[in-house]
Amino acid sequence: MTDYRPITVLPASVSALLARAAEPGFDAWRRNILRLGGCVNPIHLVGSTALADPATGEVLHTYTPETDGGRLLVACGNRRAAVCPTCARLYRTDTYHLVRAGLVGGKEVTPAVGGHPQVFATLTAPGFGPVHTRREGAGRVGACRPRGTADHCPHGVPLGCHLRHTDNDPRLGEPLCPRCYDYAGAVLWQAQAGQLWHRFTLELRRELARRVGLSRTEFAEAARLSYVKVAEYQRRGLVHFHAVVRLDGPDGPATPPPTWATAELLMDAVRAAAELVRLPAVGADVIGRRVLRFGAQMDVRPIAAPDPDGRLSSSAVAGYIAKYATKGAEPAGAVDRRIHHARDLAELPVRNHTLRMIGTCWWLGGLEPFAPLGLRRWAHMLGYRGHFSTKSRRYSTTLTALRQARTEHRAQERHAALGLAGRSVISVGNWRYAGRGYTPEAAVLAASVREGGGGHGA
Repeated sequence: MTDYRPITVLPASVSALLARAAEPGFDAWRRNILRLGGCVNPIHLVGSTALADPATGEVLHTYTPETDGGRLLVACGNRRAAVCPTCARLYRTDTYHLVRAGLVGGKEVTPAVGGHPQVFATLTAPGFGPVHTRREGAGRVGACRPRGTADHCPHGVPLGCHLRHTDNDPRLGEPLCPRCYDYAGAVLWQAQAGQLWHRFTLELRRELARRVGLSRTEFAEAARLSYVKVAEYQRRGLVHFHAVVRLDGPDGPATPPPTWATAELLMDAVRAAAELVRLPAVGADVIGRRVLRFGAQMDVRPIAAPDPDGRLSSSAVAGYIAKYATKGAEPAGAVDRRIHHARDLAELPVRNHTLRMIGTCWWLGGLEPFAPLGLRRWAHMLGYRGHFSTKSRRYSTTLTALRQARTEHRAQERHAALGLAGRSVISVGNWRYAGRGYTPEAAVLAASVREGGGGHGA
């Protein structure tokens, strides 16, 4: 009896990887890929690095990549998980340590900072028209918008919705009546949200000073306000801010706050400042006067470190902020690239509400009064042009410092491997950009590292 066995046809990329494995220098090429931990779109550099004795100038070691025509692959460093999960994972870890250092100390921040008044605040966008939502409470999901059946908007659309939306319902965030929804107001709020936050921090200092009977100058001499914040997109396409706000002594976390500084005082002042802050929107002569503010919904809670005792824990807050630091506008269904031509709007794979916001950005962005907002440039972000995560100068360490520490640690490991441990060494590099991305066989290897959960290597 003849033994018939199936013939397996391998994809071209896998076949190319097998062929590469038979070539000289495969191990060095493989290490070059694995070192990136599965980065999606690495940068190619060509050149060399020399390690030299700073006293004598003697070159102790020279490094030139051995593979791919002398190319060195460097991780792309993109913070967004939707673009590069590997680099986003590292960014999220760094953000976590940055935030937590400002809550409990570490990374050259004194542990005494854990005893300073600190709160976790969420400030939302106001409403620009009723949207479909999911109402949860007491272990059940309620009706979206319970209203009388006779209630309609001027366009004849019912103002109520008695559906109990599931969490993945595509209608969530969509306006009940798109014609009633204030798209221009929503886009202008989004574009000036960063300025609104800045006004809030100024108003918060004023509010704290008023509550303790100090002038603004006296307050600055007695205490310092520090914060770290992150922006999160809601399904309706608008951002809201999550922030850690802390009160220190006048010189930052290393100095104790005044005796009048308490978490309760800070919580009350945050609520009051968020309700007071106002910002006139640009372009009043074109589309009417609009005054921007935060939404009525806000959440302000104390942070406890290290013992929660019914409060938010420092670890939970740091993890929460770090998670959103690696997200973009994906929850709103926006696109991850800039839009360069009006004709591109017709081909965008987005839902109607998102397309209307993008279209409003494009329309207003073409009018002179709105030129300072750069709305067309940021149309793919639905008008938001601020940083996703920011912090005040004295909050804690910096991402740059964390990255520099990691670089120095890896350099020490390499020097030890070369027998240069303990020696004074300087590194002189000469590199230039030579492209980015993977060959088909390298892409297969990188994908296997990502699926295995690997991170950046040393």
